[in-house]
Formats: sequence, C-alpha cells, structure tokens
Amino acid sequence: MKNIYTTVLSILFILNTIGLLAQTETIASNRKSISLDGKWKYIVDPMQNGYYNYRYQVNPNGFFKDKRPTDESDLVEYSFDNSDQLNVPGDWNTQKENLFFYEGTIWYKKSFIYVKNGSRVFLYFGAVNYEARVYLNGEELAVHQGGFTPFNFEVTDLLKSGKNDVVVKVDNTRKPEQIPTVNSDWYNFGGITRSVRLIEVPQTFIQDYSIQLKKGSLSEVEGWVKLQGPSRSLVKIEIPEEKISIIAQPDANGLAKVTFKSKLNLWSDINPKLYEVKITTKEDTITDKIGFRSIEVNGRDILLNGKSVFLKGISIHEVAPFTAGRVIAPEQCRTLLNWAKELGCNFVRLAHYPHNEDMVRMADEMGLMVWSEIPVYWTIDWKNENVFSHAQKQLLDMIARDKNRAAVIMWSVANETPISEARTDFLRRLVETAREVDSTRLLTGALEPHGSDSLRLLDDPFGQYLDVIGVNNYCGWYYETPSFCSDVKWKMIYEKPLIISEFGGGALQGLHGNESERWTEEYQEAVYKNNIDMLENIPYLRGTTPWILMDFLSARRPLPNIQDYWNRKGLISDRGIKKKAFYTLQKYYLKENSN
Repeated sequence: MKNIYTTVLSILFILNTIGLLAQTETIASNRKSISLDGKWKYIVDPMQNGYYNYRYQVNPNGFFKDKRPTDESDLVEYSFDNSDQLNVPGDWNTQKENLFFYEGTIWYKKSFIYVKNGSRVFLYFGAVNYEARVYLNGEELAVHQGGFTPFNFEVTDLLKSGKNDVVVKVDNTRKPEQIPTVNSDWYNFGGITRSVRLIEVPQTFIQDYSIQLKKGSLSEVEGWVKLQGPSRSLVKIEIPEEKISIIAQPDANGLAKVTFKSKLNLWSDINPKLYEVKITTKEDTITDKIGFRSIEVNGRDILLNGKSVFLKGISIHEVAPFTAGRVIAPEQCRTLLNWAKELGCNFVRLAHYPHNEDMVRMADEMGLMVWSEIPVYWTIDWKNENVFSHAQKQLLDMIARDKNRAAVIMWSVANETPISEARTDFLRRLVETAREVDSTRLLTGALEPHGSDSLRLLDDPFGQYLDVIGVNNYCGWYYETPSFCSDVKWKMIYEKPLIISEFGGGALQGLHGNESERWTEEYQEAVYKNNIDMLENIPYLRGTTPWILMDFLSARRPLPNIQDYWNRKGLISDRGIKKKAFYTLQKYYLKENSN
C-alpha cells in the first residue's frame, strides 16, 4: 500500500492537471470569502442552442458570451438582461412551478464587482447538479461532473477590477454513464444547489490539511499540511486549549508532516468535544474546530474510543423541511438533526450522496456519528472505466472535504447493488481507494439479503472487503405483512458488525385505519413494531438506520392522493408532523439507552 502522503500528493497532482484543487472545502470553510449567492439570471435551454449550432457543433459565440445587439438590425436570440431570476443556492424544480419536472440545460448568470488586491482568487461552488460548464468573462474555465461534491477554479488572471460576469451551463440530464445513473428513488433536483463564493488567498496558501488520531491510538496525533505556491516557510500547528505547538518544515512539494502525543479529551456522541486547531505559516492562517476520536471494529463490535457502541440511527435525505427542495441553509440542517436527536439517535446515515457540509459540521457539534456515502446506487455500468472514474472522483472529493470531521465514522461506497463479478470488482477498487487516502475510518455499503423470507442470508461476496456490513430489508412492506416480521431469522457468513441500514414502510400522515390497511399510520407503526422485535433477536446487530426521517420528493412515486410524487416512508411528514411510527422507534432507542 502506498504511503498516505504520497497518495495525497498524487491526487493533488491529478486534480491540478485538470484545473481543480483537491481540497476545495478547506479553502471555503475557514476563510474570508465574497458570496455570490442571491439572485442569478437564467435561461431555459432544452435544445442546448446556447452551446451548439444547428449542425450540433460547439458554437464559439454561445450564450456564455452574453452577447447584446450592436445595432437595431443585429440578430441576438437570447438575453440574460431581460430574463427571470433564480435563487442561488437552490434547485430550479421547487422555485418555479413550470420547472418542477424539467431535466436538461439551464444557463445561469451573475454579475459582480471585484477590486483586485494582489491576492490569488478562486471561484468556488459547493455543488451543482449535475454537469457544470463554467465561464468567467466569456472564457471557459472547465467542466465539473457530479451533483454533490464541491469544486473550484483559480480565476486570478481572468478577473477584472470592476464588473465581472460568471455564466454557468447547468445540465441535470440523467445518463447511463453517470453516478448516479438514470434510475433512482429521489428527486433529480437541478441547479446551483450550494453556495458560490470568491475565495482570496495569499500567493502561497494552506491548500489542505489532515489532523486526527493515529489509527489504533487514543493519544497519538498525526497529520499533514499541504502548501500551494512558491514559498516553503515553516508550518505551525497549535491546539491552544492543550498548550500544544508543533513546528514542521514542508518538503519540496509543500507537504509538512507532524506527529505528537497528548492526552486529549476525546470526541464522542456523549461528549462531542471540539478543539480549536490553528495552522499558521508566514503567509497564511487557518483555524478549524476538530474533534479527536478513534473508531474501530473488533469482531462483531464497533468500538468508539475503545468502547463498544450501538448505533441508534436514522437515514436522511438532503431535503429541506417544509419547502421540499434541496437544503440550502444551516438552519434547515439543524432542524433535521434536531429531529434525529429527539428520536434518540446518536448516528445518522446521510443518504445517498455527500450532503451539505453544514450538515456534517453540525453533526460534529451535536455528537451525531455519520455514515457518509456516494451515489453508487442500484444498477450502473460496472464494466465502464469512465463510470468507475466518476465514482472514484466523487469518493475522493467526499473524503477530501470531510476528513477532519470526527462525526464521520464510515465511508459507504454502494447501495443495493446487484451481485456480479464485475460489480464486486468495481466496489472492491473503491474500497481500496478509500483505504489508501483514509485508513482511520470504517468502510461500509448497504447490501441486500438473500435466502428465504423467513431466513435472511448475508453472503454477498463484497462483504469480505468491508469493515461493517450494512443491509437493507423491507419486511412488511415489499414482502409479507408486518406480523410476519417478528419471527424472521438472520444468518451472516462474516464475523463483522451488522447495521440494518434500511427498513420501514410508507404512510400518509393523518391517514388512519387498522394496522392491516396499507398507507395508514397504523400500518407503518406495525411495520416498525414487528421489525424491532426481529432486530432484538439478532445478536450481532450493532446499529440501525431505518428509512427515513422525513418524506421526500421522488418522481418514482406517482400514486394519486397518497404519494403524489412523494416517498411517504418518512417518520415525519413533509410539513414537519410526526407520524405514530416516530414514537415507536423513539421508544426502542430509549430502551437501548437503558441497556
């Protein structure tokens, strides 16, 4: 296995050669920035006429040139100036009724004033779904694919003192070669869905860093700091509360490695301790809040700081409470996580893609452990190397952004993928990638059981590569009735911890009847009660993340008067009203607290 520092440098080199910096979120989260959020002009372009000419060749004078007529006879068939506006961050589907089902291209434009001051400047996007082609002052910067990971471009030389224009071609068309692929059970929200900022940094700046407990230790800290730029000044790492101050010399590549011992107050779900960590060079300073904890497995146990822990969790989609659209604000993240805490959770599965960074940082503060995953979901083209590259890139971006967050204890690489040799090899390679860049966290995936309805067998060959086995099982909803589930038995061929990563059923909040009547709150409650009886008979069970905290939009769910394009498996309705099953799960978690 490669040395972790060599691997990090290799990733940085690869990303820089295509115009990106590996650690985008480090730059954004802990620095002074200029927000470009707010109202952006937009043009709907279903035929992509703003990019291709009538021969379907790239038009060098497309919409990105933001052309205006030079005289009264000049033909220009578009106008940002006279177009409507969309909020950024935000999805277009829930902002404009006529765009609710729209999938395709929309052009965004933002004008802003900038005064050059000698700093290096990066244009940063928190996320754009799915493909973003970015232009500044008419010049193309690059293309980014992937709807849930951050990216940035250096724009120092293209920026002007005075008025500048950013134009982004956003395309959320689903394609077989993408991650996720064409079929999924969540809404394909299009748009610039997370914040856009200009980040100013000195000529040599702190590009990336990792500070955490060494694997297998509760007292030894190891880390590294990566500088970008011509200078190689000394790096100082401080934890003022513990009176720790470490000096390191960067090597020729700008990488400074550190290791030290200290008796730190460890982060946990009971004590979510975060330390202020300050990283300083002659030219630059970054301050972050970092927790230190150990997460390991021992046989069929999960150990947090060396002690066995049961993960009382819930799955969550990045859907805003009350508005139904993509999460766009920290207070929306806090509402979702407060609901999880009220439920009795110490763990959340952020499904099925990397969520907003605010969500992960709040989990850090609130003592909620996190399962974080990429959208390798259902059936993709396992034999296509370009598809693997997309998945690997999203995995690396997720790890790069959140590797300093103590709350994140697991990286997940897949959900409900059908067994085949090609698929298992694809996922194995993703696991190897994750282990190379981060050996301190656990690797998992949500698998499917086999066997009979009454004996669920966990024998997926991919399980051999995971630290923790996750499995989705919908007894009482997709097979059998709720009363059947209590006596279901489980058999697993692996001596590893098991998490039931999904179970549950749908209910329309406010619809009542008897527990055999589908879609009623009573039926959903019966599903939970009987599944909990089943869970209590699995001796190697180490956690659950039932499906799901809140109802969410899904184009797969058209049943009139019940679903209306909502997945109704939430314990809480889209209007924030708790269903009966919420309190059933809450009671189970309170019982686990007393054990």
